Amino acid sequence: MRDRPDDFDEGLLRPALGEWEIEAATLDYAPVGFGDFHWVAADRGGRRWFVTVADVRRRTFDGLRLAMETAAALREEAGLDFVVAPLRAADGTTLRRLDRHRYAMSVFPYEDGIPGHFGDELPAGERALIIDLLAELHATPPPLPTPGRPVELTGRAGLEQALRDTSLSWLGGPYAGPAQELIADHAGVLRRGLEEFDRLAGRPGEPVVTHGEPHPGNLLRAPGGRRLLLDWDTVGMAVPERDLWLVAGTDDDLARYAEATGRKPDPGALALYRLRWALDDVAEFVAWFRGPHGATPDADQAWQGLTGTLRELAKLSSS
Repeated sequence: MRDRPDDFDEGLLRPALGEWEIEAATLDYAPVGFGDFHWVAADRGGRRWFVTVADVRRRTFDGLRLAMETAAALREEAGLDFVVAPLRAADGTTLRRLDRHRYAMSVFPYEDGIPGHFGDELPAGERALIIDLLAELHATPPPLPTPGRPVELTGRAGLEQALRDTSLSWLGGPYAGPAQELIADHAGVLRRGLEEFDRLAGRPGEPVVTHGEPHPGNLLRAPGGRRLLLDWDTVGMAVPERDLWLVAGTDDDLARYAEATGRKPDPGALALYRLRWALDDVAEFVAWFRGPHGATPDADQAWQGLTGTLRELAKLSSS
């Protein structure tokens, strides 16, 4: 997130880092990503770590803990060196509560490299590298803590309420009125999207270990030509298309995956996960703008995300 969490006591971080036997000489906020909060910690010798603080009201602590344990097991037990996994604290855990109800922290190795950005268009050679990583991940036996990732829309109830209760004003902040008007203008597109989602959901398929969000924003180009995958919060069991739709741009990409795995991607499942991503994003942005918010960089990014996603949904609806 670009905005620092104004209700979070950053004084909690240094004592918590002691659980990882890290004595931070510096602790700098890193305005990156969208959803969690990040800091870069460094000790007096110059060694660095990447510290992530998650709001576990948005997703359960136990669910996030399972994801972190799965990522750690993929790195430690399965030997997948492209997995940037959380480090274990002295007691072996990968996620620690910072308070009783809201915030939890994980610590990652600081990796040098060039990060990507969500929405980047990867060249064919780069896509091929990521598809090869996904083929290896999908062929890996799932570690015991791997959670299931059923096909569902997390914020569906809130989105349907917004489509149904159009006379109630949104009073959350400066983007509330424009967002409500935008949703009303795209009500037909969103209803058709929900109907299409229901039609496509429930397709058969054998689940594998999936990353969940292997887009360019979670890709790090590391020294030596290595490619690393970041942000394993959504790792879990699902059909391969959950990952593939975000990477494969051509039939050649899909053929490469099929040759590596012996499994031909299902066009219907690819369409399902593409649609699910868009509808989930809209639902999250609706919840954002119906609630309290200000004119901040994160709110502006959310507005850009909402308008762009609705444009994409309109294209899918008309195709």
